[in-house]
Amino acid sequence: MQIHLIPKRLAEWVKSRHFGVNATDHRYAFVEACLIGFLSALAALVLKKGIGLLGGWRVSLANQLGAIWVLPLAGLSLGMLAGWLIEQTSPTAAGGGITQVKAALARYPVPLSGRVAIVKLIGSILVLGGGLTLGRRAPTVHIGAALAAQLSSWVPTSPEHRRQMIAAGAAAGLAAGFSTPIAGVLFVVEELMRDLSGLTLQTAIVASFTGAVVSLLFQSNDLKFHHSLLNLPGISFSTHDIPFYLILGFLAGILGALFNRGLFLSLQIQNYFNLPLHWRIGLMGLLSGLIITCLPAAFRDNTGLQGLVVTGELDTFKLLGAFIAHFFLTMLAYSSNAPGGLFAPALVLGSALGYLVGDLEDWMTGTASQSTFALAGMGGFFTSVVRVPVTAIVIVFELNTDFRIVLPLMATCAVSYVVAESFARGSLYERMLKVRGIYVDDSPTDKDFLSNLTAAAVMKSQVETLPSDLSLEEVLQAMSVSSHRGFPVMEDGKIVGIVTQTDLANTTKYSGQTPLKEFMTPRPITVQADASLSDVLYLLNRYQLSRLPVVEGNKLVGIITRTDIIRVEANQLEGTESSANEATPEPSYIAYSTRAPLIGQGRILLPVINPETATVLFQLGGAIATEENLEIECLNVIKVPKHSNPSQTPVITQSGRQLLHRLERSGRRQKLPVHTQIRIAHHTAQAILETIRDRHINLLILEWKGYTSTPGAVFGSIIDILIRKAPCEVMIVKWGTRQGSYPQQLDKEGTWLVPMAGGPNAQRAIKLLPGLSSIYTNPRSPIIWLCKVYAPSSSLPDYQGLEQVAQSLKQQLDRPVIPLPIRSGSVSEAIIHLAKAETCDVVILGVSREGLLEQVLHGNIPKMIAKQVESTVILVRGALDV
Repeated sequence: MQIHLIPKRLAEWVKSRHFGVNATDHRYAFVEACLIGFLSALAALVLKKGIGLLGGWRVSLANQLGAIWVLPLAGLSLGMLAGWLIEQTSPTAAGGGITQVKAALARYPVPLSGRVAIVKLIGSILVLGGGLTLGRRAPTVHIGAALAAQLSSWVPTSPEHRRQMIAAGAAAGLAAGFSTPIAGVLFVVEELMRDLSGLTLQTAIVASFTGAVVSLLFQSNDLKFHHSLLNLPGISFSTHDIPFYLILGFLAGILGALFNRGLFLSLQIQNYFNLPLHWRIGLMGLLSGLIITCLPAAFRDNTGLQGLVVTGELDTFKLLGAFIAHFFLTMLAYSSNAPGGLFAPALVLGSALGYLVGDLEDWMTGTASQSTFALAGMGGFFTSVVRVPVTAIVIVFELNTDFRIVLPLMATCAVSYVVAESFARGSLYERMLKVRGIYVDDSPTDKDFLSNLTAAAVMKSQVETLPSDLSLEEVLQAMSVSSHRGFPVMEDGKIVGIVTQTDLANTTKYSGQTPLKEFMTPRPITVQADASLSDVLYLLNRYQLSRLPVVEGNKLVGIITRTDIIRVEANQLEGTESSANEATPEPSYIAYSTRAPLIGQGRILLPVINPETATVLFQLGGAIATEENLEIECLNVIKVPKHSNPSQTPVITQSGRQLLHRLERSGRRQKLPVHTQIRIAHHTAQAILETIRDRHINLLILEWKGYTSTPGAVFGSIIDILIRKAPCEVMIVKWGTRQGSYPQQLDKEGTWLVPMAGGPNAQRAIKLLPGLSSIYTNPRSPIIWLCKVYAPSSSLPDYQGLEQVAQSLKQQLDRPVIPLPIRSGSVSEAIIHLAKAETCDVVILGVSREGLLEQVLHGNIPKMIAKQVESTVILVRGALDV
């Protein structure tokens, strides 16, 4: 019995330890770096063995059954399988992986996790084993970084420390792939992170050293270099070779730049056809297989062919053919976004080019060291493609370990870099990130991201405000029931001051009836919505403030506090997202927009899709906008497939623009400011939520057809998401099916039913009544039945509150308001019965988010009312407290 208790007690002891207090201890960082290096080397071994087994099986079948059938089919099937796996499980695992690691280290939210590493490993084995002419070293960099990110998520470390561990994982991946530990560290410093801080270098060195040593033990390091190449006695350098090394560097620079241009052109062509990833990779595998079938048998085995090229075992014409074939096959394969890299192909192409230039010198002078030219060509072509000359020099030197190669390498790489930069500046991976809209600063500082985030992205958009004529007693009461310690003070829709607990502490000399404007802090410091967080932080520190109102023009759109900045700073320094967010769709793209003057105190969003009901919806929103002095934002959303980038997908916007132009004309007739936009998105709800955030929407008005075909949804997938996530007020309208339902026949005497349940949502529904009822042409219409359903009981309910609300509403609307208490065991049945019996034109109901989405127990009351009542039903959900 006691033996069984030991594991349980041990688990409880471990659980009780606070390991997080040592999160910044550098000793743990070095242990973690060693573990990262070990795992990276193990992944490199598995990757190498997997590619070898699958590739050997492919070549064996080609020899037995015929290359014309096996090679294309193997490329097609394995490529499609790899693409499907990546699309379904981890889209981040596509491509070479260097761009993802670079973006993650630049603090962009690019997912790096254990799942990414596993999918990358399997995908790379399938693609490279299927015959695509790519390398496995870039995937090992990605896998090493992903493993480091996963390990860091388990170990309590600071966000900046996690970022340094990712860099160490990338260094370990490259070191394990080539057994070049120094090059692994330099690649991180020169290309990925460009951080020379002590801990970054130390952990990268430890991880890189561990990865290289373990890799040597596992024998996963070779690039099929012949042993004689690693220690050639014929390597030499003399002054008469210098012109030819300059020629080699010049050719490497030109051809490397052309390779990059061809690569980007191929990417543009791929994006134009916009095929899913599995089709891209599969078709490239098919094309590669067909081309290789037409070439000599040596080309069927990529690894074997690389060995023949590097060791110079091919004659001049075969070398030239191998260079041309490798050049175009690698370009096409990489443009398909297949999981494979350019490191090994660039070295192989450089080696072939070096041998060709060496043969040229031998033909002209009779003296040349082709092996030296091959090694120099490796560094030169690698430099022109990747633009990391120091890494190129060191990686070739570490592979050869002969100091006599350093000077030829330096000369060739220097010329190659200058020539390549004259064609197009910047590294290949930096330019690929720019194509995706990610801009990485070459010399990032610790707080650069504060300049890239705006106040609008961080602020709380729902702000509790106080009117300037409120009395001191009322202000004290508001403070006592709120969790906030300060409020903006409003007058005529504009912010005129701010009141905090400090202000209230100095009100002892004022009476309880003193208006707020007498003791508030007037002319408060505000910040524009597009101001950077660095500016916000400066204002908070400079004036010792705890909060700042955020405005757009003269309109209050939010408030930002120190706590908000600290929260976002921690999230941004994290630099990663959980694996659950890996399938996050691309942001929507604004293809068309118009802007009206910013003269309103808020903004209503009208998503318009159906031309038949758009005018009626605009009429409803326009009535509210006129009453509450709001602007109108009309949004038309065009959906594109998930595999298409919204910003790069051609769409036809003519019908959407015509619809928006029609609504703009209606707005001009009503003298309303109307903004319009067309967004291209993967999901309609996503585009609406982004518009709410970007345009500071106060009220969202949605249409509901009265039913949904989506299993498990209450109102439909789009409306359910917006009810759950939209921070602003949400109004859902189901148009009446009975003839003459609102807003038809506005000259008749209408009847509205307004059930009351108490709470802020019901109050907000009542506040919308003046605007909604203003479109009637009959001055005595509508008659409003203000009802409240009471449970059956012997005791007499208190009707006084209902009568007070009815009297106040009657004075505000100048229309008949009739209080109507009802006893019933079912709220929904009572309201439905009353609406049908009195032939009500409108039922308007204020409900909470939970009430709208709840379906258990007694069913969804708002949905039942909206579905069974034939008249127009309006459901109002108040703003969320975010």
